Amino acid sequence: MEQDKKIRVGISHGDINSIAYEVILKALEDERLLELCDIVVYGSDRIAAEHTKIMELPEIKFNVIESADDARSDRFNIINVVADDTALNIGQSTEVAGQAAFSALERAVTDLRAGDIDVLVTAPINKHNIHSTSFTFPGHTEYLESSLGNRGDALMIMVSDRLKVALVTIHLPIEEVAGNVTRELVERSILRLEESLKADFGIHKPRIAVLSLDPHVGDNGVIGKADAEIVAPAIADAKAKKVLCFGPYSADGFFGSGAYAKFDGVLAMYHDQGLTPFKLIAGDEGINFTAGLPYVRTSPDHGTAYDIAGKGQADPDSMRNAIYQAIDIYRSRGHHAEATANPLRKQNFDRGSDKLPREKKSNQ
Repeated sequence: MEQDKKIRVGISHGDINSIAYEVILKALEDERLLELCDIVVYGSDRIAAEHTKIMELPEIKFNVIESADDARSDRFNIINVVADDTALNIGQSTEVAGQAAFSALERAVTDLRAGDIDVLVTAPINKHNIHSTSFTFPGHTEYLESSLGNRGDALMIMVSDRLKVALVTIHLPIEEVAGNVTRELVERSILRLEESLKADFGIHKPRIAVLSLDPHVGDNGVIGKADAEIVAPAIADAKAKKVLCFGPYSADGFFGSGAYAKFDGVLAMYHDQGLTPFKLIAGDEGINFTAGLPYVRTSPDHGTAYDIAGKGQADPDSMRNAIYQAIDIYRSRGHHAEATANPLRKQNFDRGSDKLPREKKSNQ
């Protein structure tokens, strides 16, 4: 991988009636991005212009292209992926908006697989209106795993400078969480988190904290046995593979005491257990990263926010950080691949000598 090359970032426009275009447009107001990467938005220049006009944002003169290969380095580029008459209903969830979101996502993923873009940043979607016979997934993560990897490959990690939280289960109803948390899945999640911290974030020997499934780590079986019978053995399995992982820790005390600051990554058992403290601690700087896939995908850590759509109130920091993080992770993977390719075979030398040890003589 060429580390000095200009990285091409694809951005799918998400839900057109949400704050998605607002955060994209505001993030692109900083033209210094053009020095760092080439930007290709998968969306609609007409819809972008309408959002710009409604919120009186600075005009961004997009270069309209047919293919990512036609992208210019001195302009922000856009590929029109929706019909010209696609209707806007800002602040409303509509079937049209769901179709437009999927059209952009599908085209961007196709180009990512083909190598026409290097990384993908996805603006927020509405998980209800995007559902169709073509999109039957609970969210971006599961769709990308199906399109770009294999079942069980993807690991959702929420990322900020202060905290990185990964999830064992993602978009599951709470009543289904316990039945899906297995010893094998917990161990696999620990191993995937460790690999991501090394390859994607350049942390040589990451320390990982694993949260408990039950309150108070089950209180010695009074509240539950899952942590003693599933989570703790999974941690022991990972430790046997030289992973620096610890726990299980009760989530309330772990975050309340600030213990998270002592670790490079945290593994939560389910969605809200990890995302609630993450968003409180990370604020507007956090992003969502899909680890475990052969491609880099990030997104803002917020949703569609229909209640403030079109009002000019959305904060673009998470979208901007998602772009920067995608570039950083792409480069980190390249450095890691170079550093771990064809490692020198380890040799045992005589202490105090630069000569190889003599072969032992056979007793025969």
